[in-house]
Amino acid sequence: MNRLSPPVAIAIALPLLLAVTVAAIAINARVRGIGEAAPPDTGPLAVAPVDSPAAAGPECAAVLAALPAELDGPDGPMPSRPIADAESLPGVRAWAAAPRPAVFRCGLPRPAELTPSSALLEVNGVRWLQIDDGLPDPVQVSYIAVDRPVYLALTAPVDAGSAPLQQLSDVVRETLPATAVAVR
Repeated sequence: MNRLSPPVAIAIALPLLLAVTVAAIAINARVRGIGEAAPPDTGPLAVAPVDSPAAAGPECAAVLAALPAELDGPDGPMPSRPIADAESLPGVRAWAAAPRPAVFRCGLPRPAELTPSSALLEVNGVRWLQIDDGLPDPVQVSYIAVDRPVYLALTAPVDAGSAPLQQLSDVVRETLPATAVAVR
């Protein structure tokens, strides 16, 4: 009968034991949900007030009434999220997204970043000015609709992809008429 010498048996058993241990840890972590992203917060969202001179106007009222309850997201629908102190923030809506929510604002002043040489993005018939958060690897991006009677903005995590912008472009296009882009 051929028996393995103790050093050879150990050399074979240790890597096998290590592989079984790593697999057990991975299975345990998967079952417990360790390492998975937490679901997005759906509670009331505190939103910083910004100058929104036309937020209470009829154009914003029409757009806000047409907004969907959910936005398409990379991992499925993003549900709407209530705004804390909504009475003092007309023209604001939000949707739950991770790691940050998607926030829509209506009635903003003309963005200072809009110049005659600004590159505009056209999505489903709406022209948007794209502004990121200025970080080397942006975490969120804002899109400002610049060809409607009021300025509208969507700020969303970069990871949300283009689906929310496409969906909101459809709402804006169907609700507000296009106007010339005023760069000055």
